[in-house]
Amino acid sequence: MPIGELPASVDAAVELLAGGHYIADRGLATSVFLALSMGRPLFLEGEAGVGKTEIAKVLAEQLGRRLLRLQCYEGLDVAGAVYEWNYAAQMIEIQAAKAEGVAGRARLSDDVFTERFLIKRPVLEALEPDAAGAPVLLIDELDRADEPFEAFLLEVLADFQVTIPELSTIRAVTPPIVVLTSNRTREIHDAIKRRCLYAWIDYPDAARETEILAARAPGVGKRLSGQVIAFVQRLREMDLFKKPGVAETIDWANALMRLDHTDLDPRTVDETLGALLKYQDDIARVQGSEAAAIIEKIRAGAAV
Repeated sequence: MPIGELPASVDAAVELLAGGHYIADRGLATSVFLALSMGRPLFLEGEAGVGKTEIAKVLAEQLGRRLLRLQCYEGLDVAGAVYEWNYAAQMIEIQAAKAEGVAGRARLSDDVFTERFLIKRPVLEALEPDAAGAPVLLIDELDRADEPFEAFLLEVLADFQVTIPELSTIRAVTPPIVVLTSNRTREIHDAIKRRCLYAWIDYPDAARETEILAARAPGVGKRLSGQVIAFVQRLREMDLFKKPGVAETIDWANALMRLDHTDLDPRTVDETLGALLKYQDDIARVQGSEAAAIIEKIRAGAAV
């Protein structure tokens, strides 16, 4: 598929994502295809580390578009996400106008609120024309932002426009590709979801995770790859505070390869669990006898 060309089918969407080493199931690829072909924002939910953010990165890379990332956080507002005025530059302009006297003050109101003094944030930047094509706007971890911030996004998601009271309404000539993600630490308002196509990204099964690991960590041997995936799949069945995502599987496999390990053993697991689990309580629960028991089961299964 030529760079910049949107996929013409679900199969083409699968191919597009695979070109960026993203192994998607057909349901997710269908959501991506429909979002691109219908010009609708794509809202992705799922546990941390399952590949939500990566979708936007791969789309930007494979389509040759600019990626604009808005990382959400508590307290995020319009000034941080959409735009703000350059107050320092405005004050300098005001002082200069005062020095000019009446003539300067007369033109001040027209001059001080112009695009020259506008600081553009990712949302506003995404609405601007781009020679390479409409950019990919990633609104990452929306659930981390406060609920009132969602109201700021409604105009953008519905009409791909932003209203700046002192200036005008700025509307995209070509709508950006919008991807929103949420780790579901809180529920996102229905008004946001109604404006988007929705997809839930779950932990992959062993077969698909094998494909993902082969694409993302091709240097990992087949034996070690199979053991890593079997171990991670068993951890996800446990009652852990934070189950490992695909990102952690890839990190762990790469760490084991860097240490020249070709086979899992209890000591190796105990020494490298920090690449896989991110909470001490989870590490303490798995280390030692639990890790040894899992490895024994994996080996017994392989022997059968």
